[in-house]
Amino acid sequence: MRASIERRLAQCRLALNLEKTRVVYCKATGRTGEWGCQSFDFLGYTFRPRSSRNYRGELFVSFSPAMSRKSARSLRQIVRRRWRLTRRTHLSLNALARRLNPIISGWINYYGRFRRSELHAVLNHINFALVRWVMRKFKRFARRLTRAYAWLRAVARRNPTLFVHWQYQGWMTRAV
Repeated sequence: MRASIERRLAQCRLALNLEKTRVVYCKATGRTGEWGCQSFDFLGYTFRPRSSRNYRGELFVSFSPAMSRKSARSLRQIVRRRWRLTRRTHLSLNALARRLNPIISGWINYYGRFRRSELHAVLNHINFALVRWVMRKFKRFARRLTRAYAWLRAVARRNPTLFVHWQYQGWMTRAV
């Protein structure tokens, strides 16, 4: 298979990168073959077989993309290491939202294109970073994680458009 692909690319004056190139079997419901490699990462997405629903609501297997684990890990590290929200207690919540919303909306637009549910772990991590910010900003919430979460939920219920990801996550605005 690889040799035929190499010949075809050579006709177009292109070459394969032998270290990065692999042949992947795109497993789906109608395809019953077996192959060693059934997934690959490309541009921050992992393409692999996943369960889907058809127009009648029946489950089937399709080969589709979603945010890769490596991308999710790197976004969580950006939230923790680069943003350093606990060091930004001099900012108000509105100022923090103005700074973070363009970044968060870019992540949602790019990684949320396919299987937005894979992005929820990163958005939950952002919410947890905001809770830690609340605990550092307000003395009454120091060492009071549950109360800080409750305060942030109350803010989200009053102003669900303050942070862009609150519009996509129902848990912040739902009553507990």
